[in-house]
Amino acid sequence: MPIRSPFGSSPTFAVEPDHFHVLQSAVRFREYLLDAIRNATSRIYLVALYLEADDAGREILTAAYEAKQRNPDLDIAICVDWHRAQRGLIGAVKSKGNAGMYQEFAQKYEHAIPVYGVPVRNREVFGVLHLKGSIVDDSVIYTGASFNNVYLHQQDRYRFDRYHVIQHSALADSMVGFIRDGMILQPAVKDLSQTALPTTKELRPAIRQFRVSLGKAFYKVESAVGHQADNSSEGDPKVAVTPMVGIGKRRNELNQKIVSMLAEAKSEFVLCTPYFNLPKVVLRELKRAIGRGVKVSIIVGDKTANDFYIAPDQPFKAIGGLPYLYEMNLRKFAQVNERHIQSGGLSIHLWKHDHNSFHLKGLWADRRTMLLTGNNVNPRAWALDLENGLLVDDPHGHLLGKFTAEYDNIYQHTQRVASYADFEAMQDYPLKTQRLLKKIIRTRADRLLKRIL
Repeated sequence: MPIRSPFGSSPTFAVEPDHFHVLQSAVRFREYLLDAIRNATSRIYLVALYLEADDAGREILTAAYEAKQRNPDLDIAICVDWHRAQRGLIGAVKSKGNAGMYQEFAQKYEHAIPVYGVPVRNREVFGVLHLKGSIVDDSVIYTGASFNNVYLHQQDRYRFDRYHVIQHSALADSMVGFIRDGMILQPAVKDLSQTALPTTKELRPAIRQFRVSLGKAFYKVESAVGHQADNSSEGDPKVAVTPMVGIGKRRNELNQKIVSMLAEAKSEFVLCTPYFNLPKVVLRELKRAIGRGVKVSIIVGDKTANDFYIAPDQPFKAIGGLPYLYEMNLRKFAQVNERHIQSGGLSIHLWKHDHNSFHLKGLWADRRTMLLTGNNVNPRAWALDLENGLLVDDPHGHLLGKFTAEYDNIYQHTQRVASYADFEAMQDYPLKTQRLLKKIIRTRADRLLKRIL
């Protein structure tokens, strides 16, 4: 059996440093994923918030279907959020959503691939499948990205994320086991490639039970022929990787680990998030860390690099107010911590690269402990969505070069904030945005929005 984690029920896997890889761009990630799918020999498990009915999504699905036709014995399954898959894009006309593409492919090919819709809650606004990590054969391909044109840089724009590959059979087995037992085999989870689907209303009792079971779920190890013990001494040249899952506020292993990473940081802490809307407990631990001399760096997207940003010369939509709301949060945080910005105890870096967007998240403590996660470290991730992460402990610094190169790549398009005054204030925003934000604040709707967005 792999060594047990000192934290929670999840097993810790000892991974050879040479089997841990960092991909530095969306294009490289797309190329790697497609190549892995085309050369798969035993299994393909793809997990994302969504697999879009666009060029990139169709390319991924086509590659998986062609692999299945060449080898019908390939174990292939795709998991996406139930709600997101059955609606169109925000603001678009009503449609069957991405599920229509899944059904189209299933009817087109002899050997179909199930695309499982995972309903974390009865309504999308109260919780979605935000679990990450795809498995091809014995490799775990971990990213916060979903599968569509912008995430995969299929056309002229990209959405920047982190992309990692870990080659380890037991870790891959553990993650597949969770996908299969914790999600696919649950009564609430249905195959969206089928045309006769139940309604969400019909699934409500099953969804409630599913949520309860997710609250008790964790990654585990199954006995299997060929698995070797991963126990290792302190001097063994390996890194420890611990998969963690979290949902809801109570007994959330992932949330607790994020807080403990901050609480235990001794010299340096880096936090990446695309949406600056931190839970109160994280803000408190950040303040404590800075107070005890930890150098804290926060990397966040500029408001113009937000998914929902709408340029002032484009037609106004209410959703376009979100990037400004996040910037207001960040400006207030910077103003409260101005003296730490000036002293160097706190560094805020804004990412901006042409017209591309920023979706990158993760934590790094003392150049030793890294958390790969899709968790945005916001109240929604903290309480509503199904999240996971891979905690990487590297006490001997075997991965330091790889992670330093990754962060150099991230910082390449960032600018350090010199003062809170560097941010625009409310009066600097477009008039329609000002009116919307004032109404939101006046009605205290911002409190609700911060919890669910």
